[in-house]
Amino acid sequence: MKPTILHLDLDTFFVSCERLLDSRLMKRPLLVGGLGDRGVVAACSYETRRFGVHSGMSMKVARRLCPEATVIKGNAGTYMKFSDKVTEIIKESVPVFEKSSVDEFYADLSGMDRFFGCYKYASEMRQRILRETGLPISFGLSQNKVVSKVATGEAKPNNQMKIDLGLEKEFLAPLHIRKLPSVGEKTYGLLSNMGVTTIQTVQELPLEMLESAFGLHGRTIWMRAQGLDNSPLVPFHERKSISTERTYGKDTTDMVKLETTLFAMAENLAYQLRRASKMTGCVSVKIRYSDFKTYTKQKRVPYTSADHVLVPLVKELFTSLYDRRMLIRLVGVNYSHIVGGHYQIDLFADDEKLLNLYQAMDRVRNRFGESSLMRASAMGAHSIGRGGNPFDGQPPILLAHRQQ
Repeated sequence: MKPTILHLDLDTFFVSCERLLDSRLMKRPLLVGGLGDRGVVAACSYETRRFGVHSGMSMKVARRLCPEATVIKGNAGTYMKFSDKVTEIIKESVPVFEKSSVDEFYADLSGMDRFFGCYKYASEMRQRILRETGLPISFGLSQNKVVSKVATGEAKPNNQMKIDLGLEKEFLAPLHIRKLPSVGEKTYGLLSNMGVTTIQTVQELPLEMLESAFGLHGRTIWMRAQGLDNSPLVPFHERKSISTERTYGKDTTDMVKLETTLFAMAENLAYQLRRASKMTGCVSVKIRYSDFKTYTKQKRVPYTSADHVLVPLVKELFTSLYDRRMLIRLVGVNYSHIVGGHYQIDLFADDEKLLNLYQAMDRVRNRFGESSLMRASAMGAHSIGRGGNPFDGQPPILLAHRQQ
């Protein structure tokens, strides 16, 4: 059976959502992202791109390049609701699909040619998404994920493209090497030094040369340049770790502020574990100083999801890690080595009153929101909540106000 993989991508997703909410923003230059000097452009409209603005750019630079642009902080919860609408339509329409990000999907249409015609079916599904959600969306259709993703990029904005079987290599050849998935900034720099600018040049290079220069990654680049890819669809994303970070608007050594943030992070992540019946076996703390040097420290622990175990451990790791006495730019907490199960009480240290307290607190959070109840030591830490279940099998959303 001939494989047929569909790739769908919502065009300038955050911008499109904001325009649906406020029609006055239509056809106006729009930036979505952090509002402060350290904010990052999470999404930008096509009207801003002719000024050199792109996603991931510092908001300060983007504002300077396009001063007439409207800047919106954005709301992750709102974008998730729009994304869920699209997800439901795709779920109803195809047998197997993968949600690789909040605005990007893959679907396996293999075998549907004999009944509907894959391209026709994909076109009808795209039209349904446009009609029912109002969100512009593009798609690419080919025999594998890589070629379909590149085809979607070539089809944008708000269009569609099909690459027939056997024409994958010919389609990729004239394209710039940066359009090939897995070629990032560093890899592109090395390829440029080798005189490689188009995918066709990679197609003509010996595989051994790329392997000697890039190792196993070189084989991946060469295979994808040939239009070859066997990556399977991943319907469910199993989380192996959960984490949260906070970048301060102004570098600080205020220990009260730092500890408040860390306590709120540790407590919220522990609640996420308990809500999904998970436990962590490793805790790590991250610090980024004002000179951008970043350090992490971790410690293995008996599997747990209890606040009274995790919060003191986070404080202990931070105290031992913070030894430069410099201004801090960012702090973060990560729980890894996650397994399923419930917290096993300590026969000597725990009591029934403490366990009942956790259950009561979690019931309040489940009903009124994860930020509705917190310890006094975590008061004052804003926007620590995740706004969703990290163990629901969906990829994490990049918050629109994420900072550098």
